[in-house]
Amino acid sequence: MRNRLVGTYTTLIVLMIASLAVPLGLAYSTHRTNRLLLDRRADTHRITELADSAIRQNDRTVLIEEVSRYADLYGAAVEVLDRESNVLARAGAMNADDREAVRIALSGRITESLPSITPFGPSTVLVAEPVGGGSQLSGVVLLRAPARQAMHDVGVVWGILALAALILLGYGVLAARRLTRWIMRPVIELDRMTQAIAEGRLTARAVLETGPSELRELQERFNSMACAVATAMERQRAFVADASHELRTPLTGLILRIENLEPYLEPAGREEYDEALAEASRLTQLVDDLLALARTEAVGVAQKIDVAAQLASRLRTWREVYAAEEISLIADLPASRTGPEVIIRIADIALDNAHKFVPAGGHVWVTLTDSTLRIQDDGPGLTAKECEEALGRFWRSPEHVNVPGSGLGLAIAAELARLSGGTLRLSPAEPHGLIVEFSQS
Repeated sequence: MRNRLVGTYTTLIVLMIASLAVPLGLAYSTHRTNRLLLDRRADTHRITELADSAIRQNDRTVLIEEVSRYADLYGAAVEVLDRESNVLARAGAMNADDREAVRIALSGRITESLPSITPFGPSTVLVAEPVGGGSQLSGVVLLRAPARQAMHDVGVVWGILALAALILLGYGVLAARRLTRWIMRPVIELDRMTQAIAEGRLTARAVLETGPSELRELQERFNSMACAVATAMERQRAFVADASHELRTPLTGLILRIENLEPYLEPAGREEYDEALAEASRLTQLVDDLLALARTEAVGVAQKIDVAAQLASRLRTWREVYAAEEISLIADLPASRTGPEVIIRIADIALDNAHKFVPAGGHVWVTLTDSTLRIQDDGPGLTAKECEEALGRFWRSPEHVNVPGSGLGLAIAAELARLSGGTLRLSPAEPHGLIVEFSQS
C-alpha cells in the first residue's frame, strides 16, 4: 500500500509539473518563432523595396550586391523573382519545394507564420513577400534563413525547464514519501499488532504515534477491541480450566463408587456395569483433555530442548506399548537437535492415535529432520476431506466412534504447533494410512 500511495502521489506531482513546464516550454517556443519571423520579415521587406526599385529602373546591380552581402553575412539563401518566375538575383541554394511559397506570394499574401522552433528543428525557415503592392505586383522575394540560434535559445530554455522540473520532482517524491510514511504509520502499527495477536501474543497493543487523527482513533478503538477480546478469551480459558479441574474430583469419586459396587453385582448387570464404568472413564479422559487444552492456550510453549534425545527416550516407552499390540515402531532420528518441547508432546499425541487405529502387524514410522517431525502409519487412515476436519475440536470420524478418545488430541497438537510458530498438517498415506507432519517456519 505504501508503494501504491507513493506511486499515486508521484503521478500527481508529475502531472502538475508537466502542466506547468510543458505550456511554458511551448509558449517560449512560440515566442521565439514569432520573434524570428518578425526579424526575417523586416529583412525581407528591405530587400523587396530594393527589388521594386530595381525592376522599375531596370537596374539590378544594387539588388544583386545587397542580396549577396546579406547571404554572406547571415548564411541565408535569398532569391528574387519577377512575375514570370525569372530570377532577378540569387544567393545561396533554395529548396525545390519553395515553389509553393512563390505562388502564395504572387497572390499578394505574405508569410504570416512559421513552423514552431524546437531544439530538434527546423534548422531553416522560409519567408516570402511580394514585390510591389495591390494589383501592381512585380515579383517575389524568397528568404530561407537559418534558425540555429533560435533552436539553441529554445533548447536552453527547455533544458532549464527540464532541470527545474527534475528538481521539483525530486523534492516532490521526497515529500510524497514522508507524507505516505506519516499516513501509513498507524496502519503499519496496526498490522504489527494484529500479527502479534495472530501469533498468540494477546497482550500486544498498538502504540499511538503521529499520523492522521482518523487513523489514530482507529488505533484506539482497535486497542479497546483487542483488550475486550483478550479478556473474553482469558475468562473462557479460566472457566474451562476451573470447570475441568473441579470436575476431576467428583468424577474420580464416581468411578471409585462404581468400582466399589462390583462385589454386589448380579450376573445380569455385569454388562451395564462395564458400560457405566467405561462412560465414566471416557468422561474423565475428556475432562483431562479439556484441562490440557486450556493450560496449553494459557501457558503457551516451553523453552527449547534437545528434542532428538527426548524423543528417543519417549520412543523406547512407546515401543513397549506397541510391542504388546504387535505393531512395529521404526524411528529415524538425528544424534542431536535443538527444538521446542512441543515436538515431544505432538509426537505423543500422534503416536497415541496410531496406537489406537493401527491393527496388529502394522507399522509406524517416526522421522525427525532439522525442521520437520513426520509420523506415518499404515492403518486405515483418513480421506483428504477428513484430514482437513480432523484438527477441529471434538471431531471424530464416523467410522471410529467406538474407539476410545475425546476428539481433542489433534486439536491440542494443532494449538501447540500454532503457539510454537509452526504448522501441523494431516495427509493420507499411500496406499493407506495417515501422515502427521509438524513443520517449523
